[in-house]
Amino acid sequence: MAIADVAQYAHLTDDEVEQLGREFDAIRTEIEESRGAKDAAYINRVITAQRWLAAGGRIGMIASSPLDKKLRRPALVASTVALGLAKILENMEIGHNVMHGQWDWMNDPEIHSSTWEWDTGQPAEQWKHSHNYIHHQFTNVLGYDNDIGYGVLRMAREQKWSPANLGQPVYNALLAGLFQWGVALHDLDLEAIRKGKKDPKEMKRQLKQIAKKGRNQILKDYIVYPALSGKEWRGTMRANATANLMRNVWSYLIIFCGHFPDGALHFTEDELTDESRAEWYLRQILGTANFEGGPLLHLMSGNLGYQIEHHLYPDLPSNRYAEIAPRVKALCDKYGIPYTTGPLHRQYGQVLRVITKLSLPNRMTKDDKPPTGVDVTVDSGRKPDQQRQVRRTELGGWSRSAS
Repeated sequence: MAIADVAQYAHLTDDEVEQLGREFDAIRTEIEESRGAKDAAYINRVITAQRWLAAGGRIGMIASSPLDKKLRRPALVASTVALGLAKILENMEIGHNVMHGQWDWMNDPEIHSSTWEWDTGQPAEQWKHSHNYIHHQFTNVLGYDNDIGYGVLRMAREQKWSPANLGQPVYNALLAGLFQWGVALHDLDLEAIRKGKKDPKEMKRQLKQIAKKGRNQILKDYIVYPALSGKEWRGTMRANATANLMRNVWSYLIIFCGHFPDGALHFTEDELTDESRAEWYLRQILGTANFEGGPLLHLMSGNLGYQIEHHLYPDLPSNRYAEIAPRVKALCDKYGIPYTTGPLHRQYGQVLRVITKLSLPNRMTKDDKPPTGVDVTVDSGRKPDQQRQVRRTELGGWSRSAS
């Protein structure tokens, strides 16, 4: 059930919470002061590798067109995989992290949160608002964080149930396959639109942005590059669709495994009242989950296997999370705070269980979360910006475009 007072839930005194905050601040300061050439070389290597993969995939599709069928098929498969990996890298380790401001300290205008536009359906400006500002400031707070189900799924027992939720397993599969387009609509706040609470002018502006971005994505993947393949355009179109599917399903998997396994808790808006920086740190730990794996898995997941560390330090370079994680876990052990982690397959199994259970009314399922003494029911929508607090500067910048 939802937590109204994370310090009380974690059995910490006010002094202990503030001391914990100071220890987390010390980690931040140390990493900030040690950023340098090695970190810059890392992100530049990743961007170079991603662009070579993308170029290799695109050129391979075109070059395979005149080949006979026996040679064209394996060449097309290899090109599809290369392009899919490039799209995953661009979205996860590059785009997501660049737009958090993780590399702004380099003062490189090409690798900066204010200029990066990523290879997916959602405009960067809208992503930075719905993700950097809303999700990272109000992580797992019911009624504030629209990432709790993305306006499509019921992911908390406190969210009202309706007969439409019976279709959750189907909605979940569709969301995974079409994830970039689901994310593209994320900042619109579909719940507010359904209830007639969305500002019509803002909705029109956002829809115009989304239409322009979506048009460019469709033109690139399904018209321009297939046309360059001549008579084999259908094969290239299918390959591009497959690469996008690879990216969509992988992104969905990684994001859901960071927020909905057992141990990732939800919170009520009472928790936001006079929330200190230290209490915000504590909420990030209790509201997120890690998964285990090797360096390649973490690279391809945007280092979001360290979701706890990412939520504590969203604007620190992602290549430093592996270094930070043991220190965060040690602090959790010191203060008796849960540090949720496990193998990727187990975390996703728990996510699927949550999605299936919450497709049914609460009376038909057992609550497997620890009791908190709080009983609330909320709509799935989120509050407008006017009712929110001033954002924390470390969450990454965002601004509304005049266009």
